[in-house]
Amino acid sequence: MKIEKDRVVRFHYTVSEVGQEPIESSKDRGEPMAILIGHNNIIPGLEKAMMDKEAGESISADVPAAEAYGERREGLTQRVPKKHFGTAKVAAGQQVVLQTNFGPRAVTVVKVGMSVVDVDLNHPMAGKDLHFDVEIVEVREASEEEIAHGHVHGAGGHQH
Repeated sequence: MKIEKDRVVRFHYTVSEVGQEPIESSKDRGEPMAILIGHNNIIPGLEKAMMDKEAGESISADVPAAEAYGERREGLTQRVPKKHFGTAKVAAGQQVVLQTNFGPRAVTVVKVGMSVVDVDLNHPMAGKDLHFDVEIVEVREASEEEIAHGHVHGAGGHQH
């Protein structure tokens, strides 16, 4: 069965910046990642590289920043009251996840003041060309419920 829209794919991946050492691998967590194809669950360039592949195949793909986490945008900083960081000690250069009105968001701390913290809202991987090594473990039809919800249920997926 080939990978196409509305199919569930379970896969292992290793990601690195092009020409660099790996940043992370799903094999470190043990379980393969599970996604519903065609529902913006992974970066567009990786989804495109996986299309029409089948279980058992392995691929390597270079994904330019524009098809990964986007280009870096200058001036995308925000001043946040320190209370939003709870009791955590924060320092410049640190990456933290803030709860926003739009859900959790990964930010990078730029500067820490007495009562406010300046953060960079660019995704930490913005502006980076990425290399993926992918091993496709399983391809299956998605259930009607998974398609309606826009994500995978069960093993490796979303638990309600």
